[in-house]
Amino acid sequence: MDEHPRRAPRKAPRRRTAAFGAVAAALALAAPAANAPAANAAPDPGGGLGRYYHQRLHWGSCAKGPGDEQGRELDEAGARCAGVTVPLDYAEPGGQTLRVAISRLKASDQRHRIGTLLLNNGGPGGPTLDAPPAIRKAMKETGARYDLIGMDPRFVGRSTPLDCGWPVSTAVSSAGRSRAGFDRQVARQRDLADRCRATNAAVLPHVSTRNTARDMDVIRGALGEEKLSYLGYSYGTYLGTVYTQMFPGRYDRVVLDGALDPARYQPRILRGAEPENERALADWAAWAARRHGTYGLGRTRAQVLATVDRIVAKSARGLTLGTGAEVFRIDASHVPFLLVEGLADDSGAARAALGETVSALAGAAAGRPVRPSERLAALLRYATTGVDSAAGSAQTAILCGDVAAPRDPESYWRDIQRARARHPLLGPLTRNISPCAFWDRPRERPTRVLRGAPALIVAATGDPRAPYKGSVALRHRLPGSRLLTLKGAGRHGLYAEYGNTCVDDHVNAYLATGELPAKDPVCVKRP
Repeated sequence: MDEHPRRAPRKAPRRRTAAFGAVAAALALAAPAANAPAANAAPDPGGGLGRYYHQRLHWGSCAKGPGDEQGRELDEAGARCAGVTVPLDYAEPGGQTLRVAISRLKASDQRHRIGTLLLNNGGPGGPTLDAPPAIRKAMKETGARYDLIGMDPRFVGRSTPLDCGWPVSTAVSSAGRSRAGFDRQVARQRDLADRCRATNAAVLPHVSTRNTARDMDVIRGALGEEKLSYLGYSYGTYLGTVYTQMFPGRYDRVVLDGALDPARYQPRILRGAEPENERALADWAAWAARRHGTYGLGRTRAQVLATVDRIVAKSARGLTLGTGAEVFRIDASHVPFLLVEGLADDSGAARAALGETVSALAGAAAGRPVRPSERLAALLRYATTGVDSAAGSAQTAILCGDVAAPRDPESYWRDIQRARARHPLLGPLTRNISPCAFWDRPRERPTRVLRGAPALIVAATGDPRAPYKGSVALRHRLPGSRLLTLKGAGRHGLYAEYGNTCVDDHVNAYLATGELPAKDPVCVKRP
């Protein structure tokens, strides 16, 4: 699960194909250079950064070996891959460097080529190297007019990946139902922070959205483009917004799908989204009630929600799922995460997946042997083991490196207790303490949105992950932008994924012409 999922819970956790190693060992040394820019300044290619902006990229096969399925699929789609060298610390461009992995699917209609469109799938910490083929298809005839760039951001996937060696794959969990549960969370989150500091202390200060935005601009220069166009989802909307503020004049067309309000961006990124997730849970419960014969969770919405409440109560004493060699033991810190994981999509397939999850949890709560589905087993591994430690490590490092978190554990406990009265299931999850409480302070202040940008913001009115009010707020913070609304949908991430023709056509028209609608357009979810 991503702290702010467009990735998981929006999608099941994904396995990376790149091998993970210590970040420090992968850093390359460069000759010192003078006149480094201030850390908050937008890099000037004349300030010691010229060699990065003007580097020659070496394009080749995306496949790293016979078992690299992602690379093979990119190769088959006609994409090529390269590594872009960027400074670890933009204030010291002559120091250590990183390699940022990118893929490129070149425009096939060179005669009518528009430019380069860089993609970001969100997260934070979501790899995007593999995205160009699917986006090319969704763009229809317009896709042939762009070079599409996938990028694994710094410290993610193939881009000098960061891995703290965690015993779990995510820091996201609930404080549970008691003070003792919260105290265990304090110890757990402190331990996760300590593991990152012990393994990656030298690079943690340089893991941030602002540095990723700087990397994007180096990529722009290395590609020989005066301007970048951009498509970002979820956290990727924050990254895109930051880029417009740091590099005005260096972007063309910008699409921000499932947007965050930059003023509310913080490590506990789901804090305040409890009502939207509760509505999504209630809507799912009504759906499941109509399918009692399949899931056995209750014949009415109220009965299904009562089943959920019983599962949560039973989990305080522990639940066991699995048989044979793989057995998962979970508790009240895991169950809310497993439930929320399935709420970011109101499609039938996603609701069925959540139905299978809740049915399995209900069986475990009743003391019956439960063999989880392949999907649920993968999610349980993600929540309870370090199978994808790198995912949680990078995501947490970005969040902690962007905005300082409160330090006093008691402030979190008070916040949880206040929220628990109104949001008993979700409050202890969204308000819980995180490793950021024990992280070193960020080197830079959060980016302030002071400039307008002619972006197209895309949002569903029922988005549980990035509530619609955040997209409305961003619309007002970016004069010159437009807000494309999809009414009646409870989905996080729309363009190219939800199948709404109205939304896709509006986005494609903007990417084709560069002209925003005269007014904020509204689409309606199909029955």
